[in-house]
Amino acid sequence: MKNKLTLTDILVTVVIAVVFSVIYKIWGPLYNTLSIFGLHIDQLVYGMWFMAATVAFLIIRKPGVALLAELAAAQGEFLFGGQWGISLLLYGLVQGLGCELIFALFRYKNYQIFVLCLAAIGATIGSLWLDIYYGYITELVWWNLALLILFRTAGAIVITGFFAYYLVKALEKTGVTNLVRPVNETHYKALDEEAR
Repeated sequence: MKNKLTLTDILVTVVIAVVFSVIYKIWGPLYNTLSIFGLHIDQLVYGMWFMAATVAFLIIRKPGVALLAELAAAQGEFLFGGQWGISLLLYGLVQGLGCELIFALFRYKNYQIFVLCLAAIGATIGSLWLDIYYGYITELVWWNLALLILFRTAGAIVITGFFAYYLVKALEKTGVTNLVRPVNETHYKALDEEAR
């Protein structure tokens, strides 16, 4: 029962996703602006579109949260008129699955920055796979493709890994995350000490 999503978990995840869907919608023009510089500079900010998954997972810490957050954020971006249309839902699915698989490898018990960076790489692989399917990157020469992959991966590690980690750490200092996380042994010990 401890690892199952509760209604509260789902609602909090959806709220996180709605916030990120607005950010994702705003992020599109920034991404497009950077693309005019060429050399795939825009790929350095691509990782923002994976961030709902890692932030939601760090806050809720349960299986399925990363996938739900990415799907809901993609759905929200689509509803807000995201420029990539219905394909956003597929990207949300593969990016969320990429993160979810990494968290599952660590049995949903490791919340370290290293795991978030691996989740960022998992989401990157998912997005690249879909780019290949849609034919967005199949015509690139090898060095250009390598540059795209390198920049997207590096940007994802920084934004989806490091930035998400420190964002949630800042939220933890406010005590907000304690409202949604399950009670653990430390909480019970603290209550016992106060009762004495």
